[in-house]
Amino acid sequence: MIRRIRPPLRPVRGFTLLELLVVLVVLGLLAGIVGPKYFAQLGKSEAKVARAQIESLGKALDLYRLDVGRYPTSEQGLVALVTAPSDEPKWDGPYLAKGIPLDPWSREYLYRSPGENGEYDLLSLGKDGQPGGEGENAEIASWQ
Repeated sequence: MIRRIRPPLRPVRGFTLLELLVVLVVLGLLAGIVGPKYFAQLGKSEAKVARAQIESLGKALDLYRLDVGRYPTSEQGLVALVTAPSDEPKWDGPYLAKGIPLDPWSREYLYRSPGENGEYDLLSLGKDGQPGGEGENAEIASWQ
């Protein structure tokens, strides 16, 4: 009789289905805890950038006023900070080195002069681009 010799059984290497499910549950819990906090911080940082840009634009507007004697009109807009208006002989700009920035949501800042809340109003409408709102959708303005 011929005997068949079986090779010794090697332990099977790999992960069981249960181990994989446990890892997926742990990763899901971590994503559920960390994810909302991360995205909340992202929204706060965009608002901080908008405030910093509004402050920088405000300083440029103040320099313009020192040279010309008044703030640009609403019709002249923020463009008067980088391009000389034809009727302003005292203009000594440009007052912004890199041009007029867009807000963090890629929209233009709104400028009014004279303003309803001061000599000028300068604002971003926030994430939703609509007046009013709360949280990330709130307006960010020079008078706040």
